[in-house]
Amino acid sequence: MKSSWNARYAQQEYIYGLEPNVFFRQTLTALKPGKMLLPGEGEGRNASWAARLGWDVDAIDYSEAGREKALSLAKSLNVSFNYSISELSETGFAPDTYDFIALIFVHFPEHQREIVHRNLIKSLKPGGTILIEAFHKSQLQYNSGGPKNAALLYDANLLRNDFKELDIKELVESTSHLNEGEWHKGPAALVRMIATQKL
Repeated sequence: MKSSWNARYAQQEYIYGLEPNVFFRQTLTALKPGKMLLPGEGEGRNASWAARLGWDVDAIDYSEAGREKALSLAKSLNVSFNYSISELSETGFAPDTYDFIALIFVHFPEHQREIVHRNLIKSLKPGGTILIEAFHKSQLQYNSGGPKNAALLYDANLLRNDFKELDIKELVESTSHLNEGEWHKGPAALVRMIATQKL
């Protein structure tokens, strides 16, 4: 799996484009910058944009090729962020550390997903926000990106259960048109969530 992502990111083009995810961008505009965690950050489009807004960003991925492209993008934009190489299901996140966490199209097998989501909840500061945009289970009918394995796709009930101890502000299933590079383009079945850590 890691080798396949390194092969994808080894391409010269930024396969998901250079602009931040739309849901991520729209949500951040209403928040005061603080400490942010971006697990599965890939080529760095979201981290670079957040850093430009003044966020202190920690990015994590297991692809060395993704990290190289992310740091190259940051340099071209004259911004900086921390980017570490790690397997997310084996990463221990510091508790009560982050004001904002975003998982943008980061999909895990069930046993890994539960571990990662549980650890991310613990790493949120009181009042901190977590944002998720992922492919819905009905995405298999579309060719706009995402896993081709239904077991790796999400729905609102799954996220509601995983994050039940948080205050869920928004949880929506929808069909939208993606335009994020060549690998996320066209109609897509999505699930989006915004939730906050209770004070």
